[in-house]
Amino acid sequence: MNKVTVGVNGYGVIGKRVADAILMQPDMELVGVADIATDWRIASVANRLPIFAATEDARLAMTVAGLRPRGTLDELVELSDIIIDTTPKHVAAGNLERYRTAGVKAVFQGGESHATTGHSFVAQANYDSALGRDTTRVVSCNTTSIVRVLGALDTAGLLLRARGVLIRRATDPWESHLGGIMNTMVPEPSIPSHQGPDAQTVLPGLDLVTIAAKGAHTQTHNHYWTIQLTRPATRDEVIAALRAAPRIAFIRISDGLLALNSTIELMRDLGRPRGDMWEVAVWEDLVTVQGDEVFLTYQVYNEAIVIPETIDAIRALTKLAPDAASSMAITDSTLGMRKDFLSAQLP
Repeated sequence: MNKVTVGVNGYGVIGKRVADAILMQPDMELVGVADIATDWRIASVANRLPIFAATEDARLAMTVAGLRPRGTLDELVELSDIIIDTTPKHVAAGNLERYRTAGVKAVFQGGESHATTGHSFVAQANYDSALGRDTTRVVSCNTTSIVRVLGALDTAGLLLRARGVLIRRATDPWESHLGGIMNTMVPEPSIPSHQGPDAQTVLPGLDLVTIAAKGAHTQTHNHYWTIQLTRPATRDEVIAALRAAPRIAFIRISDGLLALNSTIELMRDLGRPRGDMWEVAVWEDLVTVQGDEVFLTYQVYNEAIVIPETIDAIRALTKLAPDAASSMAITDSTLGMRKDFLSAQLP
């Protein structure tokens, strides 16, 4: 099998997870990861993955630290058919011209604007429009969840409009010592919050409004949705529509999954790497239907949910798989994704 060579620029929260996921794919070869760090974040993989220096200063610093970089970012780009740029917000956009000049395809993350690539990606929604493109942008964690859940209801012909409230984690767990929100909640300064318009870059026909706030916690996001349907429906119909969609898994309060932290503990007990949850976790026993209205809540693991989308974006841009179903089947199988976290049912 001919494999696509993939380089990852930025070995942080997303980059390290993308790198590990690439290693699991039968049709991809990870040729290296680039970063500017010289501390534990990159030292922990120096003997496991080929590392490259994102800048000349970083190359010198890595050498002094004994990390033995294989080369520079430009050399990583030369080895790659496609680059996954997971560098910090706004840094990635500055790398776009470098990738274009080198003639390499590139996948960006949701911290960049839609205008950076002119295309925003969620596999189940618009894989076909990404086929063969030079660049795309995998939307943010919250936007990915919105497209998955509302897209499932839309595909079933049930979605008319949606209004959502998002309670966002204050900061990533690994850097919570640097500061964060304690004993308060901070509203996002505009309504709609940015996630709604961002979802519309993927599914332009969605009628939705989002309101968001940062809460005093560091583990995952929590969404609450009021959804008007196209017609009165039963709860079973809504559950069936969600169950039929990819990358949505059910959890239940009746199983003792009472809060965000309990789901994270479950991921660890299931043996997930880093305790990751790639699926949207919908509380099944809280899905409530009243005539043509649905009320539901779900959990978004911000550090992991975009990883399968990024893998599928690689296949779309390089035409490794002809359609979303083919690509997602490989990705979901290699990652071991589920439809229900406490049953044997797999995708």
